[in-house]
Amino acid sequence: MLSILINAYACSPEMGSEPGMGWNWCVNLAKHCELHIITEGEFRDNIEAALPNLPQRNNMHFYYNPVSEKIRKMCWNQGDWRFYKYYREWQWKTYLIAKKIIQKHHIDVIHQLNMIGFREPGYLWKIKNIPFIWGPIDAKESFPTTFLKDASFKTKLFISLKNAITKYQLKYAKRVHLAARQATYVISASSNSQQAIRKYFHIESPLLNETGCYIQDHPIIDKSKKEDFDILWVGKLDFRKQLNIALCSIARAQNRHFKLHIVGGGNNSFYQMLAKKLGIEKQCIWHGSISHKQVQKFMQKSDIFFFTSIAEGTPHVVLEAIGNNLPVLCFNTCGQGDCVNENIGIKIELSNPEQSIQEFSSILNDLEKKRCSLQIMSEKCKQRQIELSWTEKALQMLNLYNNSIRKT
Repeated sequence: MLSILINAYACSPEMGSEPGMGWNWCVNLAKHCELHIITEGEFRDNIEAALPNLPQRNNMHFYYNPVSEKIRKMCWNQGDWRFYKYYREWQWKTYLIAKKIIQKHHIDVIHQLNMIGFREPGYLWKIKNIPFIWGPIDAKESFPTTFLKDASFKTKLFISLKNAITKYQLKYAKRVHLAARQATYVISASSNSQQAIRKYFHIESPLLNETGCYIQDHPIIDKSKKEDFDILWVGKLDFRKQLNIALCSIARAQNRHFKLHIVGGGNNSFYQMLAKKLGIEKQCIWHGSISHKQVQKFMQKSDIFFFTSIAEGTPHVVLEAIGNNLPVLCFNTCGQGDCVNENIGIKIELSNPEQSIQEFSSILNDLEKKRCSLQIMSEKCKQRQIELSWTEKALQMLNLYNNSIRKT
């Protein structure tokens, strides 16, 4: 059995986002490897409560490197650039902990797992004579600014600045390039990241989306005889999710059968005003922030999952839709572009808001008229679940571990 040293800053059971991603990688890899996991420790109680219930618990050894509550708040406050200073310091302390672990235990592979952003590669790549793997990492080159038309001046300024910094760091960040050169594999979290890594690091990068799904066994429901065509939209109400594109697409379609179910937290006043202006307020049902269980029920009852986000990693909500046998309509970008194939959904290319609205509205009208095609997509979701499952992802990562050892 391989012995793997994993750096997972965020790791916790029963959570989404980075902590849930880190935990799911670890629990699934531990079925095949012995893991020494360095994590920050905010969720130590959660980890230690969950471990006794895992058959593979003896293969999971945790080492905690905690930070202050002040730094934790910076971490989860997206856009707080002060966090990176403390995060770099945390990575250096993790490097020192890793060297002590290596003195006591045989390690076959070192894996820099998360956070998935490329800006901070840590320091584990400096350790000699042990294969180093970095990723999956998110290294998208830029946010598509053509979709910022309705954003505030502050948002436009922030995105423009972030795009400029991202390109500069991809091109010139010394430690990022050093880590990439030392890595046996730099794993891409999406096709967009894969393209950027090829362009700026001049290396080929295997594609392995950073999150997976657990296989569910829901019955396929025949929805073809329904009067209404239920379109489900789930997400935080911010500019990245592009709810305005969904609303404008419904208005453009002019289809009385459409019911748009909107689920998500945030201030919806702007979007409700837009729906009224477009004359579709009676076709929009605002559910607000609801429980995870309720979201799953909506997915099982809906006809299509309409996902309009243009800036993501690999959105877990899309994987949940697939797990509930719900076909997906989305942009061909980020992680959703990799997860959704022609068997289980329809993707359009990123262009501009007007063209996107025209394409989405036309597709929705076609799907409403040909509901049998959605039934076929629902049936094929079961196979796609297997392909995107955590079980499959762990096996793919295990293969990279073995290949990295052979290359060394």
